Amino acid sequence: MNSRQRAYLKGLAMTMDPILQIGKSSLTPEITEAADEALEARELIKINVLKNCMDDVRSIGEALAERTHSQVVQVIGKKIVLYRESRTKKKIMLPR
Repeated sequence: MNSRQRAYLKGLAMTMDPILQIGKSSLTPEITEAADEALEARELIKINVLKNCMDDVRSIGEALAERTHSQVVQVIGKKIVLYRESRTKKKIMLPR
């Protein structure tokens, strides 16, 4: 993903609300599965890491991206934005 595509996805993510929350139990298989399903349906998701989660937000984002075969678009504060192109329902057309 190049910088133009990343900037485009950041712009789309600004208006989105988080659809998943990660709490004190950190990354569980259920969270990973829910993120995988959401990525397939939406392609771009925003995740909120709650204050009671003691793990590093960036490392959570990288681990989740690796497990779901997606890319971390950005990590700002306690928010993570992930992108993965859908195999069946392409919704987002990235600039070249």
